[in-house]
Amino acid sequence: MFAIFKRDFVSYFTTPIGYVFMAIFLAVNGGLFSLMTLQAGSSGSISGYFSMVTVILAIVIPVLTMKSFSEEKKQKTEQLLLTSPVSIGKIVMGKFLSVYSIFSGTFVLGTVFNFAVYHEFADSLYLWVVEDAQREGALTRWDVLSHFILSILGPTIAVLLIGAAFSAIGIFISSLTENQLVSLISSIAIMLGFMFIASFNNLIPFEPIREVLDWLSVYSRYGNFLYGVFDFSAIVYYASICFVFLFLTVRVYEKRRWA
Repeated sequence: MFAIFKRDFVSYFTTPIGYVFMAIFLAVNGGLFSLMTLQAGSSGSISGYFSMVTVILAIVIPVLTMKSFSEEKKQKTEQLLLTSPVSIGKIVMGKFLSVYSIFSGTFVLGTVFNFAVYHEFADSLYLWVVEDAQREGALTRWDVLSHFILSILGPTIAVLLIGAAFSAIGIFISSLTENQLVSLISSIAIMLGFMFIASFNNLIPFEPIREVLDWLSVYSRYGNFLYGVFDFSAIVYYASICFVFLFLTVRVYEKRRWA
């Protein structure tokens, strides 16, 4: 598995894809952060920034996943994978970890940089956080800072969980086609569907269907993390999406191995 992970991880930086992903994500992420916090003044919203980041994931993560298996088919190296002494499960997991490592590393790097810049403007910006952290008695600088840290920790973990789920979905779509463009567009459509499926609830009069759509929505489970509430059921949900789509990818290649 480590050999697959290492090969795929390095391949992202021997081709433009890894650099393109990092450049686009860091630029858009930084621009959004600046627009929704630093430039927004007292109306700035950290939670609004993280909410927008989750939408961006549905667009940028497919840039990484589109080549996972599609390129193997196009370059006729798929048979080498299928006949290798490594199990299909380890192949799939190696590819998943390579994608997720690049995504999570880029996101964490961008988040650290964004909030390092944010902290430089602490003297004026802490006033925004005080309004959220206000309680009886005087607030020390550490009280405000600790509240600030908690306000970004929950959403950061949620974004990493959603990124893992989207990485698994993208890898599964990539296993179905050799056309990277088809993989890219299909992955974006499905991920956006998972994000906004609950928004159709107002159009559906049948309550059980509305409950199912709300249950399937990736975004509806994200809200608790914005308030620093670590929803265990949401964590299980995101982990389940990873498991289901990685399992489906394994099944696709097990079928091909014996076809």
